[in-house]
Amino acid sequence: MIALGAVAAAGLALDLSTKAWVWEELRRHPPKRLVPGVFHLEFAFNTGSAFGFLRDATWSRWVFVAITVASIAYVLQLAWRWSQRGVLLPIATGLLVGGALGNLHDRLFRSMRMFDRTVRHGVVDFLVVFYQPKQRWPAFNVADVLLLVGAVLLGLALWRGRPRAEVT
Repeated sequence: MIALGAVAAAGLALDLSTKAWVWEELRRHPPKRLVPGVFHLEFAFNTGSAFGFLRDATWSRWVFVAITVASIAYVLQLAWRWSQRGVLLPIATGLLVGGALGNLHDRLFRSMRMFDRTVRHGVVDFLVVFYQPKQRWPAFNVADVLLLVGAVLLGLALWRGRPRAEVT
Protein backbone atom coordinates (compact mmCIF):
# COMPACT_ATOMS: atom_id res chain seq x y z
CA MET A 1 0.00 0.00 0.00
CA ILE A 2 3.00 2.30 0.50
CA ALA A 3 4.01 1.84 -3.14
CA LEU A 4 0.44 2.51 -4.26
CA GLY A 5 0.34 5.73 -2.21
CA ALA A 6 3.70 6.91 -3.48
CA VAL A 7 2.81 6.28 -7.13
CA ALA A 8 -0.62 7.91 -6.69
CA ALA A 9 0.88 10.96 -4.96
CA ALA A 10 3.58 11.40 -7.61
CA GLY A 11 1.05 11.02 -10.44
CA LEU A 12 -1.38 13.44 -8.81
CA ALA A 13 1.37 16.01 -8.23
CA LEU A 14 2.54 15.77 -11.85
CA ASP A 15 -1.02 16.07 -13.16
CA LEU A 16 -2.00 19.03 -10.99
CA SER A 17 1.24 20.90 -11.62
CA THR A 18 0.98 20.53 -15.40
CA LYS A 19 -2.68 21.63 -15.33
CA ALA A 20 -1.78 24.66 -13.20
CA TRP A 21 0.92 25.61 -15.71
CA VAL A 22 -1.48 25.15 -18.63
CA TRP A 23 -4.19 27.19 -16.86
CA GLU A 24 -1.76 30.10 -16.38
CA GLU A 25 0.31 29.88 -19.56
CA LEU A 26 -1.83 28.40 -22.34
CA ARG A 27 -5.40 29.46 -21.53
CA ARG A 28 -5.04 32.85 -23.20
CA HIS A 29 -2.20 32.08 -25.60
CA PRO A 30 -1.84 30.24 -28.88
CA PRO A 31 -0.91 26.54 -28.85
CA LYS A 32 2.71 25.52 -28.52
CA ARG A 33 3.61 23.36 -31.50
CA LEU A 34 6.40 21.24 -30.06
CA VAL A 35 6.50 19.00 -33.14
CA PRO A 36 4.31 20.80 -35.71
CA GLY A 37 1.52 18.60 -37.01
CA VAL A 38 2.49 15.79 -34.60
CA PHE A 39 2.44 16.99 -30.97
CA HIS A 40 1.04 20.27 -29.62
CA LEU A 41 0.24 21.76 -26.22
CA GLU A 42 -3.12 23.51 -26.46
CA PHE A 43 -5.59 24.59 -23.76
CA ALA A 44 -8.93 22.80 -23.76
CA PHE A 45 -11.64 22.77 -21.09
CA ASN A 46 -13.69 19.59 -21.11
CA THR A 47 -17.00 19.76 -19.23
CA GLY A 48 -17.80 16.17 -20.22
CA SER A 49 -15.85 12.94 -20.09
CA ALA A 50 -13.71 11.13 -22.65
CA PHE A 51 -14.11 12.62 -26.13
CA GLY A 52 -16.40 15.30 -24.65
CA PHE A 53 -19.18 12.78 -23.94
CA LEU A 54 -22.08 14.55 -22.15
CA ARG A 55 -20.27 17.88 -22.24
CA ASP A 56 -23.53 19.79 -22.66
CA ALA A 57 -25.35 18.00 -19.84
CA THR A 58 -25.08 20.20 -16.74
CA TRP A 59 -25.98 17.25 -14.49
CA SER A 60 -23.11 15.10 -15.80
CA ARG A 61 -20.54 16.65 -13.44
CA TRP A 62 -22.03 14.92 -10.40
CA VAL A 63 -22.47 11.63 -12.24
CA PHE A 64 -18.76 11.68 -13.17
CA VAL A 65 -17.81 12.62 -9.59
CA ALA A 66 -19.84 9.68 -8.22
CA ILE A 67 -18.39 7.25 -10.77
CA THR A 68 -14.86 8.44 -9.99
CA VAL A 69 -15.28 8.08 -6.23
CA ALA A 70 -16.79 4.61 -6.64
CA SER A 71 -13.98 3.60 -9.02
CA ILE A 72 -11.29 4.79 -6.62
CA ALA A 73 -12.92 2.86 -3.77
CA TYR A 74 -13.09 -0.28 -5.91
CA VAL A 75 -9.46 -0.03 -7.05
CA LEU A 76 -8.27 0.52 -3.47
CA GLN A 77 -10.31 -2.47 -2.28
CA LEU A 78 -8.82 -4.57 -5.09
CA ALA A 79 -5.30 -3.48 -4.18
CA TRP A 80 -5.88 -4.24 -0.49
CA ARG A 81 -7.33 -7.67 -1.18
CA TRP A 82 -4.54 -8.63 -3.59
CA SER A 83 -1.67 -6.80 -1.92
CA GLN A 84 0.59 -9.89 -2.01
CA ARG A 85 0.49 -10.29 -5.80
CA GLY A 86 3.77 -8.62 -6.63
CA VAL A 87 4.96 -5.14 -7.48
CA LEU A 88 2.96 -4.55 -10.68
CA LEU A 89 -0.45 -4.37 -9.00
CA PRO A 90 0.37 -1.50 -6.59
CA ILE A 91 2.01 0.47 -9.40
CA ALA A 92 -1.01 -0.04 -11.67
CA THR A 93 -3.51 0.85 -8.96
CA GLY A 94 -1.40 3.83 -7.89
CA LEU A 95 -1.48 5.17 -11.44
CA LEU A 96 -5.25 4.64 -11.59
CA VAL A 97 -5.85 6.38 -8.25
CA GLY A 98 -3.51 9.28 -9.09
CA GLY A 99 -5.15 9.84 -12.47
CA ALA A 100 -8.67 9.57 -11.09
CA LEU A 101 -7.88 12.01 -8.27
CA GLY A 102 -6.37 14.49 -10.75
CA ASN A 103 -9.49 14.64 -12.89
CA LEU A 104 -11.73 14.53 -9.80
CA HIS A 105 -9.89 17.59 -8.45
CA ASP A 106 -10.68 19.49 -11.63
CA ARG A 107 -14.35 18.43 -11.66
CA LEU A 108 -14.75 19.64 -8.09
CA PHE A 109 -12.65 22.82 -8.07
CA ARG A 110 -11.95 24.09 -11.59
CA SER A 111 -14.56 26.26 -13.29
CA MET A 112 -14.66 28.61 -16.22
CA ARG A 113 -17.12 31.10 -17.69
CA MET A 114 -18.31 29.69 -20.99
CA PHE A 115 -19.27 31.58 -24.16
CA ASP A 116 -22.94 31.58 -23.12
CA ARG A 117 -21.89 33.31 -19.85
CA THR A 118 -22.64 30.27 -17.68
CA VAL A 119 -19.98 29.03 -15.27
CA ARG A 120 -19.21 25.36 -15.77
CA HIS A 121 -16.86 22.95 -14.02
CA GLY A 122 -14.58 20.81 -16.13
CA VAL A 123 -11.21 19.21 -16.67
CA VAL A 124 -8.18 20.93 -18.19
CA ASP A 125 -6.84 19.06 -21.21
CA PHE A 126 -3.82 20.14 -23.21
CA LEU A 127 -1.93 17.29 -24.87
CA VAL A 128 -2.75 17.05 -28.57
CA VAL A 129 -1.43 14.25 -30.78
CA PHE A 130 -1.99 13.99 -34.52
CA TYR A 131 -2.42 10.43 -35.77
CA GLN A 132 -2.56 11.47 -39.45
CA PRO A 133 -1.87 14.78 -41.16
CA LYS A 134 -4.51 17.25 -39.93
CA GLN A 135 -6.25 14.46 -37.96
CA ARG A 136 -5.89 15.12 -34.26
CA TRP A 137 -6.85 12.99 -31.32
CA PRO A 138 -9.03 14.89 -28.83
CA ALA A 139 -6.97 16.79 -26.25
CA PHE A 140 -6.13 14.90 -23.07
CA ASN A 141 -4.04 15.43 -19.93
CA VAL A 142 -1.51 13.70 -17.68
CA ALA A 143 -4.29 12.15 -15.56
CA ASP A 144 -5.70 10.50 -18.68
CA VAL A 145 -2.27 9.06 -19.49
CA LEU A 146 -1.98 7.74 -15.92
CA LEU A 147 -5.42 6.12 -16.22
CA LEU A 148 -4.58 4.47 -19.53
CA VAL A 149 -1.18 3.15 -18.43
CA GLY A 150 -2.64 2.07 -15.08
CA ALA A 151 -5.47 0.16 -16.77
CA VAL A 152 -3.06 -1.64 -19.12
CA LEU A 153 -0.73 -2.53 -16.23
CA LEU A 154 -3.68 -3.66 -14.10
CA GLY A 155 -4.84 -5.95 -16.88
CA LEU A 156 -1.32 -7.33 -17.21
CA ALA A 157 -1.01 -7.79 -13.42
CA LEU A 158 -4.32 -9.62 -13.24
CA TRP A 159 -3.49 -11.77 -16.28
CA ARG A 160 -0.07 -12.70 -14.84
CA GLY A 161 -1.59 -13.46 -11.44
CA ARG A 162 -4.41 -15.69 -12.67
CA PRO A 163 -4.40 -19.33 -11.58
CA ARG A 164 -2.83 -21.69 -14.09
CA ALA A 165 -4.87 -24.57 -15.48
CA GLU A 166 -3.61 -27.88 -14.25
CA VAL A 167 -2.38 -30.36 -16.82
CA THR A 168 -3.47 -33.93 -16.17
